[in-house]
Amino acid sequence: MLKDFVKLETFLTVARERSFSKASAKLGISQPAVTQQIKFIEKYLGVKVIERKKNGVRLTAEGEELYKIATRLEKEINAAEKDLLKIINKEMTFRLGASFTIGTYIIPGECLNKMGQTINNDVNLSIDLSDNIVRKLKDRKLDVGLIESPVFDNDLIYREWLDDELVLVSNVPISKIVKTEELYDFQWVCREEGSHTRKIVSEVFEELGVSCKSFNVLSEVGNTTAVLQTIKKAKKDPQRPVVSIISRYAIADEVANGELFESRLRGYTMKRKFYIVYSKENKHNAYVDNVVDYILAGQC
Repeated sequence: MLKDFVKLETFLTVARERSFSKASAKLGISQPAVTQQIKFIEKYLGVKVIERKKNGVRLTAEGEELYKIATRLEKEINAAEKDLLKIINKEMTFRLGASFTIGTYIIPGECLNKMGQTINNDVNLSIDLSDNIVRKLKDRKLDVGLIESPVFDNDLIYREWLDDELVLVSNVPISKIVKTEELYDFQWVCREEGSHTRKIVSEVFEELGVSCKSFNVLSEVGNTTAVLQTIKKAKKDPQRPVVSIISRYAIADEVANGELFESRLRGYTMKRKFYIVYSKENKHNAYVDNVVDYILAGQC
């Protein structure tokens, strides 16, 4: 069994995630496949290694011993992979795709440089819509994607990365907590049709009983940067604030400098996840693993 580390990797993932379903999502395989691999290990060893509990899973005494052995093997394999990469030393450019908010406001240039040093190759960043990033991953035009919308596909592995919040941003001070009826008093800069941000906002407003069709819309723009520039350049009228819904990450500097103002809707918080995405074919690709681990470790 030691020659087949895939099954031991599954065991380690279940042990660390304390869940078969979470291990399934992280490994990009079905939950029955995870269960089958654990059963194979237990049949091979002739002992129970994992016990299912209501609040997760627990390692048996034999499972604890196996965990120590598998962890040592994992460290050796990872070290060997790094040594192999030094020998191979491919002259290649790692292709990283990011949605507009992530690529523009979360991944700084110095992060790409350090990432390149980690994998000993250049990193090229391509900024695009989440839908297009998923499509490019499937077409093998990107190695890893960072997306702000849950565009799920069975051929890809999704790793939860950052928590984001969409907030109301304005060009003049307004209430920190805005009532739904006040939304009709603002001038709006909206994302274009088809934008996932617009979709999220529309769903929230529909749930709150707010009619976007009654808004005073100044313009519809194609990305976060265009939203910010439009709001900044708009006339500062305290009676008719210019507003939009946008990621907190995108306005952090402007809010800190007093250029823009952040508010929230009364009784509602617009949360979402950012994801790291890559092809299942690259599940054991050392270059991809190094980049994913680098990002998950909060190096950017």
